[in-house]
Amino acid sequence: MTHQHLDERPVRMDFSPLKAALADVVAIPVTPFAEDGSIDIPAHRALLRRLLDGGVRIVTPNGNTGEFYALTPEERRAVTELTVEETGGRATVLVGVGHDVPTAVAAAEHARDAGAGMVMVHQPVHPYVSQDGWIDYHRAIAEAVPGLGVVPYVRNPLLAGERLAELADSCPNVIGVKYAVPDAARFGAFARDAGLERFVWVAGLAELYAPSYFATGATGFTSGLVNVAPKVSLAMLEALRAGDYLAAMKVWEQIRRFEDLRADRQSANNVTVVKEALASLGLCRRDVRAPSRVLPEEQRAEVAGLVAGWSV
Repeated sequence: MTHQHLDERPVRMDFSPLKAALADVVAIPVTPFAEDGSIDIPAHRALLRRLLDGGVRIVTPNGNTGEFYALTPEERRAVTELTVEETGGRATVLVGVGHDVPTAVAAAEHARDAGAGMVMVHQPVHPYVSQDGWIDYHRAIAEAVPGLGVVPYVRNPLLAGERLAELADSCPNVIGVKYAVPDAARFGAFARDAGLERFVWVAGLAELYAPSYFATGATGFTSGLVNVAPKVSLAMLEALRAGDYLAAMKVWEQIRRFEDLRADRQSANNVTVVKEALASLGLCRRDVRAPSRVLPEEQRAEVAGLVAGWSV
């Protein structure tokens, strides 16, 4: 018969610092490309430094605005390492992981070994997703990195909030949710069914949805626009934290057209518009990878004009 010693009991980690870090503007950096199509490392570092100098405190390498699905596994690892190195403790790093379970687990373990604090699990890209299977997928990743915070990226309107609570019952490192279903009422119900105070709720559809999602329980929001104008995104966060929805909606009105261009035709130009804006500022090339495509010439001037109006 064996006896378990007291010091063999599992240690329950304190994830409160990571939860606090998540309740913020969660920047999704672009991945700039060089003329030969490879990742432009100097430009990438410069863009990250610009975010940090602009006041950003949490970044998500390998997010959708970073063209996660267009990067090779080697490139995704390089982006993770570069981001952790460049942030140097100035910001929390939340690494996007996904694809099949072994690939996602390996990416999460790499993020841990590189020094990241959290991973964001992309919505599984699979035509057949059951709710039990969704739990199994996330549990496999979360259990592989028990010391990292885990943030599911929820885009499925059919997922029940109770199932998220079930996942966290077995994986206490599931500490927040990037919720990206375009329905504020649905979000409010989901958050309360899962546990409003139990998780950090991040509005995963950026600035245009942030006010309505904050009104129903979010305390952070993701942003691609922040690559271009950190002050604008942070001004919205400050207003929302203060409960000043009139001030938040003034920012909303300021960036509405830019975000509408990104969302047009099922977000066909989501990344393209951000990179075009950065190109207009001379910060990186406008190049994107298929299935995205650069903006037609006639639309480029509008993007440049919008950015010029923000005094960035």
